[in-house]
Amino acid sequence: MNIVRFKAPDGGEHYGIIEAETVRELTGTPFKNIEYTGRDFDPQAVQLLAPCQPSKIVCLGVNYHGHAREMNHKIPDAPLIFLKPSTAVIGPEADILYPPMSHRVDYEAELAVVIKKPVWRVSREAARDCILGYTCFNDVTARDLQKQDGQWARAKGFDTFAAVGPWISTSADPAALTVESYLNGERKQYGNTADLIYPVDYLIHFISHVMTLLPGDVVATGTPSGIGPMQPGDTIEIKIDGVGTLRNQVACIEEPEVR
Repeated sequence: MNIVRFKAPDGGEHYGIIEAETVRELTGTPFKNIEYTGRDFDPQAVQLLAPCQPSKIVCLGVNYHGHAREMNHKIPDAPLIFLKPSTAVIGPEADILYPPMSHRVDYEAELAVVIKKPVWRVSREAARDCILGYTCFNDVTARDLQKQDGQWARAKGFDTFAAVGPWISTSADPAALTVESYLNGERKQYGNTADLIYPVDYLIHFISHVMTLLPGDVVATGTPSGIGPMQPGDTIEIKIDGVGTLRNQVACIEEPEVR
């Protein structure tokens, strides 16, 4: 099942399920029960939004063996977590805005987990029961500012720096999924979640012993090797086998006219 958030032709925003080239509208959210309103839409008639509205995005740094080698970074003794603000979230086809204060903005293809219910100090064995499904994520990063600051809040927290979508797949198995990025149609990253240092169930267990995860929160599981820069005018695609393709464009920020 693929769960979407979408803007209907009348401007209303709703959750839905894509089935057989039809978007079926849900009553409320999908985090408790799946109930249909009876309204169906042609997918071409709606605008897909980010498939959830997280209170926070918990991201993982250096969580692929290949990426650790690429960055010449030792394997972390524990998951290296950081936060992105909810204001960074955009959905499929939305523009990633290149901030004027940065001179290098990178793509990072990632598998993301969407949380189904409140999670606090969950065991590793019970972690899977707390997951609604999986989606594609682009952990956009101002690489020069990351190196300059020494901590990551500014470099990873700009508006539009958390691209999510196109939907939440409830049937994907996170154990061995191919994760790729394509810049203007050219493949730049190719990895597999089998190369994760800390797998999904352990991540949920670990993070929940630090902070409460809420329905709709996103856990981005880290990026494989092959990260690199984007420029305004580029198209970046994150493709995950069994999940989908997230596509965004990179654009300049239009500065307001000074009067």
